[in-house]
Amino acid sequence: MMALAPRIGFDRYIALEWATTALKVRAGKAKLEDLESLLDDAGLGPAARTKTRTVLKRLWLDPRGELVDFADRGAAIFEAHQHVPVTAMHWGMAVAAYPFFGKVAELIGRLSALQGDCTSAEIHRRMSETYGEREGTYRMTNMVIQSQADWGAVERVEKGKRVLRLAPAALGNDELTVWLIEAAVRNAGRPLAIPTLQSLPMLFPFNLTQPLSYLVSNTERLVVRTEGPSNQVVALRLAI
Repeated sequence: MMALAPRIGFDRYIALEWATTALKVRAGKAKLEDLESLLDDAGLGPAARTKTRTVLKRLWLDPRGELVDFADRGAAIFEAHQHVPVTAMHWGMAVAAYPFFGKVAELIGRLSALQGDCTSAEIHRRMSETYGEREGTYRMTNMVIQSQADWGAVERVEKGKRVLRLAPAALGNDELTVWLIEAAVRNAGRPLAIPTLQSLPMLFPFNLTQPLSYLVSNTERLVVRTEGPSNQVVALRLAI
C-alpha cells in the first residue's frame, strides 16, 4: 500500500531557480551548497528558510520513499534531454508529491478552460471546500499560485485578483510525456481514462502532442486496463 501523502505540504513560495537548482543537485549537476547560496541571497528568515528547504527536500532533494524512483527518473530525463521545459519537470514532481499543489493546478486548469483565466476568489473558494476555510488554506493556495506564476505557467493580473493561464508548452519528448502522465495518475490515486489524458486540467501548462494511447501502452511503469465495453484506463503498475 502506498504511503499517505501530506494533505498540504507545499506551503512556501518556491522560485523557479531554487527548484531547478534542487533538480540539478539530484541529477548531479550542482551541489547542495549552490542551493544554500541561492537561499542566502533571497534573504529568507530562519523559519522561512527551514520551511522552504523542507518543500525543496520533498520536491527533489529527499522525496518520500515511494517517489524516490520517480524523482530519479525525472532527473535522468532532465540530464539526458537538454531542451525539455524545466517547468514540466517541477510540475510533474509537485503534482506527484503534493496533492495540494495538484488540486490548485486542477482548479486553475478547469476554471480557465473556456476563457483562459479565472478569479483568485473562485480558486480560494473551491480550495476551502476541500481543505477547510482557514488562514492556512488561503495563504498556501497563494503560495502555490505565486510559484506557478514564477514557473511561467500563469500570470497574476488585476493586482492578483485574476489568474491568467499562459500559452502551453508543446511536449514532444516521449519519456517526459509518459512521466507527466504517471505524475497525474499518482496524484489522482486512481486509474485515468485514456481519452481524457490529452486535456487533463491538472496538466494545463503543457500540450501533450504525442500519441498518448500508444505511449502509455508501451511503458513498464503504467498499465492499460479495459473497464466496460469501450473504456480504457491507465493505472500504475504496482509490481515491476
